[in-house]
Amino acid sequence: MLESLVKPAAGAERLDCFLASVEKQAFVMARSATGDPDAALDIVQDTMLKLVQQYGNKPTEEWRPLFFRILHNRITDQHRKRGFVQRMNQWFAKDSDNELSIDGLDLLASAAPEPEHHLHAETVGDALHEAYLRLPLRQQQAFNLRQWQGLSVEETALAMSVSAGSVKTHLSRALKNLRVQLHEYKPHE
Repeated sequence: MLESLVKPAAGAERLDCFLASVEKQAFVMARSATGDPDAALDIVQDTMLKLVQQYGNKPTEEWRPLFFRILHNRITDQHRKRGFVQRMNQWFAKDSDNELSIDGLDLLASAAPEPEHHLHAETVGDALHEAYLRLPLRQQQAFNLRQWQGLSVEETALAMSVSAGSVKTHLSRALKNLRVQLHEYKPHE
């Protein structure tokens, strides 16, 4: 009897730790994709809730790719919703003064760069963010999951619901696209 009480508590504790470990990354990804911190928070909370409700009983090693699959599905849903609202506004000729603006990511604040490098790092960070936003959605997803989140090709394929070959193709195209867009920032040797 006691053992049955301990295992669910331990599982819930592991799930809590997992969610805490991905919360900030997920928020940054969602905010970057939507440009809206409130929408990003809603997306992350919905993602966490769905993972707990529907996949909390899955093995621990499956949580990360499942979490990011749910997150990207929620982001895609948000893009569709935003597109629908924009089309309706255009259809009814409403002004678009209240469109969402995309804020720059403040990824460098916690890294505390040296003062003499801060301005350059901020400029490069802003350029990377803008270049990233110009990537097609699938390239953004592959770049996010492989480069920023550190998922394997197989985990990324599971999260994106595509084959491993597609992940490699999307990532290769994303990196090529980013290199072209950011060529002026390449360090000179």
